[in-house]
Amino acid sequence: MTRAAPRGHWYVLVSVLATVLAALFLATSVLRGGGDAGIAHDRGPDDLVPDSALHGGPVLDARTATPVSSRIPHGTVALTFDDGPDATWTPQVLEVLAAKQVPATFFVTGEHIAEHPELVRAQTAAGHEIGLHTFTHIDLATASPRRTRLELAASRAVLAGATGSSTTLLRPPYSSTPDAIGNRDWQAVLRAGELGYLTVLSTHDGLDWQTHDTEDIVRGALPEDGEGAVVLLHDGGGDRSRTVAALGRLIDTLKARGYRFTTVSQAAGLPPQLSPAPVFDRWYGAAVIALVSTAVALPPALGWLLAAVALLTAARLVLLAAAAAAHRRRAGGDPPSCPQTLGPVSAVVPAHNEEASIAACVRALLDGGCPDIVVVDDGSTDSTADVVRALNDPRVRVVTQPNRGKPAALNNGIAHTVHQLILMVDADTLLAPGAVPALTAAFADPDVGAVAGNTKVANRTGLLALWQHLEYAMSFGLERRLFDLAGASPTVPGAIGAFRRTALASVGGISADTLAEDTDIAMALCRRGWRVVYRSEAHAGTHVPSTIRSLWHQRHRWAYGTLQSIWKHRHAVTETGTAGRLGRLTLPYLVLFQLALPLAAPLMDAVALHGLATATASAPVLAWAAFCLAQLALAAYALRTDGESLRHLWLLPLQQVLYRTGLCLVTIHALATAALGALPRWHTAATTPEEPRVPPATVPRSR
Repeated sequence: MTRAAPRGHWYVLVSVLATVLAALFLATSVLRGGGDAGIAHDRGPDDLVPDSALHGGPVLDARTATPVSSRIPHGTVALTFDDGPDATWTPQVLEVLAAKQVPATFFVTGEHIAEHPELVRAQTAAGHEIGLHTFTHIDLATASPRRTRLELAASRAVLAGATGSSTTLLRPPYSSTPDAIGNRDWQAVLRAGELGYLTVLSTHDGLDWQTHDTEDIVRGALPEDGEGAVVLLHDGGGDRSRTVAALGRLIDTLKARGYRFTTVSQAAGLPPQLSPAPVFDRWYGAAVIALVSTAVALPPALGWLLAAVALLTAARLVLLAAAAAAHRRRAGGDPPSCPQTLGPVSAVVPAHNEEASIAACVRALLDGGCPDIVVVDDGSTDSTADVVRALNDPRVRVVTQPNRGKPAALNNGIAHTVHQLILMVDADTLLAPGAVPALTAAFADPDVGAVAGNTKVANRTGLLALWQHLEYAMSFGLERRLFDLAGASPTVPGAIGAFRRTALASVGGISADTLAEDTDIAMALCRRGWRVVYRSEAHAGTHVPSTIRSLWHQRHRWAYGTLQSIWKHRHAVTETGTAGRLGRLTLPYLVLFQLALPLAAPLMDAVALHGLATATASAPVLAWAAFCLAQLALAAYALRTDGESLRHLWLLPLQQVLYRTGLCLVTIHALATAALGALPRWHTAATTPEEPRVPPATVPRSR
């Protein structure tokens, strides 16, 4: 049983773009939202700070109504490191500590835990103590209570996710010694206490974040006269090569003076502050780590992706412009005269409920010089057949059949034609004067099996139709010129295309294997050795969808049918001649520029939008602007080359954002449909055994 097409395409695109924007926001606004490491802020007045805190020890316990300050015993030192873990410097610090057999306390930021959870695990495995240093290195003295809670909760969660442990130790960023506590710092200490944290300050600062001399670091970190000390150093936040160089000398000097090394909690006479985290915290922390890791990895990944998109876009623009210029030179500028030298042409018009347009279509064919027109009424429920019969022209015949789809209608019509050249025209299309001789002149080359005409939008009213008008001129028109140079056009549009009868017979007629019979037949002809060419001077005006729903259905059928056709004819990659040009030139172009690029291009819009909103990414914004300008120039060239007015060119920038996003949705939908093995709901019946096929003819060998 055929599965219905999935309907989650809107949700897929919205979810992907929302996730990308959210991760970008997290990466730029949250993960990089901390202050400048090492900058001492003005602490202001301290009249609200108790003397016991100002003149007490470096460990402040405000978890009870009466805050307690703990000093470090004489002859004891606790080495502490802030701002890590860092992939470069933390392993080197750990190596020195292991060589000296000295424990330490690391105050880690949540952001860096999420980036390098393995380093935090290495710290705990080596017996070192872990404390928190907020998530983004924010100044808790100036942070709101809500931001403080979020910072500490997120930090505690990622620690649990990385190590399975929880800690109550906290060192506020930009903190100093107890005697430097101001009123705002004290409020931060009280808030931390309410949340269950001990605040750890320092007694000696190596100033490794600003000094340029290893000796100065050692000198600033050394306590005097055997006094107990909590020494502040850094294993992250910048170049810590001097810290690593100074660490061994500092430890050796302290050992020579008789100091013992311990962790902060042991030095303050407290029980271990690292304990197993609840199961929920571990799962929650693991999820946060995954999210943050994605956010951290996304900007560089997007950078590479955007570079690829920009490269593909630039390559396509250059390729199309060069091909259009070469095609125009080959045509000699003005459209050549196209005498009809190969005999008359039969026209086949498949029609299903086309009573509104069929008469005009047939009259245009008659005016264009078609002496044999077969209209195939494919099970219409309106008066399509009666309208054609009312024309009362002996050159026009009506063939009726039950509704079996366009391929069956075309094959039935071909079976009733009488001439060797067969023109296929959609019932809502009007051929321009001179289109028929322009198409038939191409068959003077015996290797040409089919000719694609130049389809133009006839109903240019409304924004949607005008966007399609620009697309037809810019994308379809230029691409068909490119394919024509290779002689392996992948599509003969249903609106206007001509075929050699023997070429059709060589591939068994129009196949119903795919939803894009016009693409399938063109590829089949190329693989059989026939050239499929394009004649830009053979114009036809066709009516395009005027509603989003109808446009969606049409483009989904095109995208899905193109996928089917590419897969069906994938072996052309290894073939020779025209088939090889199809496989090695045309098919890769379709995969890159009609499938991959439409999927990735909206990301450029999303990143540019993010850069504009946050003022953090000027390069994507400039790239997006350059892309729009290049598209504008190419569109102007395409319109001018095709003899069209430039008055609608101002619609292009908006088209490039909204319309291209819509095409991305269509491609996602088609890929999802293909992945699930489903067929679109509007797919017509497949070929039946009773369906007329192309009459037998001499079948040429592959060229």
